[in-house]
Amino acid sequence: MSEKAPLLHYRLTTSASPEPKDVSKHSRAKAGRSGRRSEDRTVRKLGVVFGVVIPTLLSMFSVVVFLRIGFVVGQAGLYQSIAMFLVAYFIITMTVLSVCAISTNGALDAGGAYYMISRALGPEFGGSIGIMFFFANVCGSALYVLGLVEAIMSAFGIPEEGATAVAGHHQVLPSGYWWSVLYGTVLLFLCFIVCLVGAHIYAKATFIIFIIVTTVLASIFISFFIVGPVVVILPDTSVLNSTSLSIANYTGFRLHTLEVNLLPSYTVDYTTGAMMSFATVFAVMFNGCTGIMAGSNMSGDLKNPSYSIPRGTLAAVLITFITYNLLSLLAAWSCDRHLLQRDYSFLGDINIWPPLVTVGIYSSTMSAAMSNLIGASRILYALSKDNLFGGVLALARKTSRSGNPWASVLVSWLLVQVVLFAGKLNTIAGIVTIFFLLVYAAVNLACLALEWASAPNFRPSFRCFTWHTCALGILGCLIMMFLISAIYAFASIAFMLLLLMLIHYLGPISNWGYISQALIFHQVRKYLLMLDVRKDHVKFWRPQVLLMVANPRSCTGLMTFINDLKKSGLYVLGHVKLGLLDGLPSDPLQSHYDSWLSLVDHLNIKAFVNLTLADSVQHGVQNLLFITGFGGMRPNTIVLGFYDDCTPQDHLQAGLRASRDPCLETGKAPPLPVCGGWLQSAGRGGEEAQGDAKGAENLSSGSDGGLGPGGGAALAETRRKGERESRRVCTEQGKGGERRS
Repeated sequence: MSEKAPLLHYRLTTSASPEPKDVSKHSRAKAGRSGRRSEDRTVRKLGVVFGVVIPTLLSMFSVVVFLRIGFVVGQAGLYQSIAMFLVAYFIITMTVLSVCAISTNGALDAGGAYYMISRALGPEFGGSIGIMFFFANVCGSALYVLGLVEAIMSAFGIPEEGATAVAGHHQVLPSGYWWSVLYGTVLLFLCFIVCLVGAHIYAKATFIIFIIVTTVLASIFISFFIVGPVVVILPDTSVLNSTSLSIANYTGFRLHTLEVNLLPSYTVDYTTGAMMSFATVFAVMFNGCTGIMAGSNMSGDLKNPSYSIPRGTLAAVLITFITYNLLSLLAAWSCDRHLLQRDYSFLGDINIWPPLVTVGIYSSTMSAAMSNLIGASRILYALSKDNLFGGVLALARKTSRSGNPWASVLVSWLLVQVVLFAGKLNTIAGIVTIFFLLVYAAVNLACLALEWASAPNFRPSFRCFTWHTCALGILGCLIMMFLISAIYAFASIAFMLLLLMLIHYLGPISNWGYISQALIFHQVRKYLLMLDVRKDHVKFWRPQVLLMVANPRSCTGLMTFINDLKKSGLYVLGHVKLGLLDGLPSDPLQSHYDSWLSLVDHLNIKAFVNLTLADSVQHGVQNLLFITGFGGMRPNTIVLGFYDDCTPQDHLQAGLRASRDPCLETGKAPPLPVCGGWLQSAGRGGEEAQGDAKGAENLSSGSDGGLGPGGGAALAETRRKGERESRRVCTEQGKGGERRS
């Protein structure tokens, strides 16, 4: 049974149908049946605070708030820093509004943004964007691990050859590229262990980290007001990575310091040796705003996703926006620009208790890495369940008894490990930002398409959005993508389009629905209403043909011929099935539409299909003439095939061997119906027409399903019997006339 069946009949049959054997326990737990609600509660445990607010805050309060806030203010100045935050939060606010609208429109399963986009835009867009979002989370997890390694090496790393040790630091860890990769591997393995246990352990771990991060942020704000002017000793790293001692000043709150830090002063980044600009600084800064999907990524673990995601995400976005801007203002008001540009961990140097900031950096970056890792695993698990890529993601479907997708966590961990070889945080920051911007643009596009399509099933309880907010979100994401890196932006879009084509041509057929069909319906309805039949003129006449087809297998030549004649006009294939609806339990024509539409696709003709049920062919043709078409698009020409008594030829047999269309093959779908000639049935009485109908029914229910070549021979035999009966009646009528004369 497909979703094309009548709604009530479809709902009853699907609810009564047995459950597939390959459905996992976790997917069965989401069914809304009373007998399984207890199992659903064992899997979905998280609420607004633990499931959305805390993961989102920790994903956003990570590298940027502790290690890059000085970098942003020192390079861009206070004015441009605030402008960057406004642009970034404008984009994510528009995206959050779209996320809230989609998440409150109905049931939301595991997969977060992927699930929303795929169910809104269809499998092609959903699958391609899902892969992009998966890679974004993978790269984001690697970025936070690299940030944590950078913080550890700045505090405990032994200076490389030619570098000078900094007083007060405990240099115990060897430094170098491969040592950094090793440290990152160890830290990533710890994240992997936590995520492997399950979402509930992750939620408990993040709550402890949230308490630590909140305490550290409070100490940072207090330190700006308590600590007096301080001379900070820092390693002055050049492009050649040779260091010499230099000093910078923490001046406290002074207007002169604020005036100096208002305007931008872009210089070389001492960690990568690259020259900074507005776009490169924005790419690094935007990574502090990419955690807005942390709550929606765990939608499969939330008790009530439609309630938790909007409230939790909006609260987290507001808190982080206020925090970032306050920190930028305080840093620009109290720190020398040289300090901001040359010491990314300056917040620890000016804190009332420096080790506390170190603990906060380690905790927040570790939590953000875990959040992205578990988010990537949930997206991969959702992709594997939908089977869009065939057996490629079969391994990722495996889950534990509690429903935790351990195989997806394992695959995600391995990919993050590969990205760690990039070595530096700022190196992959631009790639991560572009991935996330592309995903946010797709989320806004999904909401915009649903709003424009005016779909009756799109009735979100969250109404604080319009198509304007969606369009502005898309525009903002695309502009910033190309400002950051036009090459990366083009490459990411090309990769997404490649995935889209692969899923379209190689992926399985899904019954999620396609937003393109809703948009087309909306536009067609609008223009059909504008097509006024009172304004027709002979100058613009065009053929609008209704072709009556009795046996589709023997009429392929006629169907293609009429297709060539219509010249951009209306073309309808009509077929009459003899019978009465009163004695039937359901519509007998519903199951035949797929076969007819597959025939249209196979012949590559531009035609509509219209089937009807009538007590005779004559009445059926009349009904089709009256009911076919809408408004100004109605048939003005009817075409009937010539009557002959030859054995019908099966013109589809060779084509079926090549196409292998399941809707046309015998025994795999409702057969294309076969019945007698139109003129023969229409020219005789009702009893003889009913006789033809019985013959047609016998053909359709035969061993070959009415599709094999044997059906044509039986049809010819039926015609011959009818002709003999007709000649007998005519002979008797002639003899009676002679006697009367």
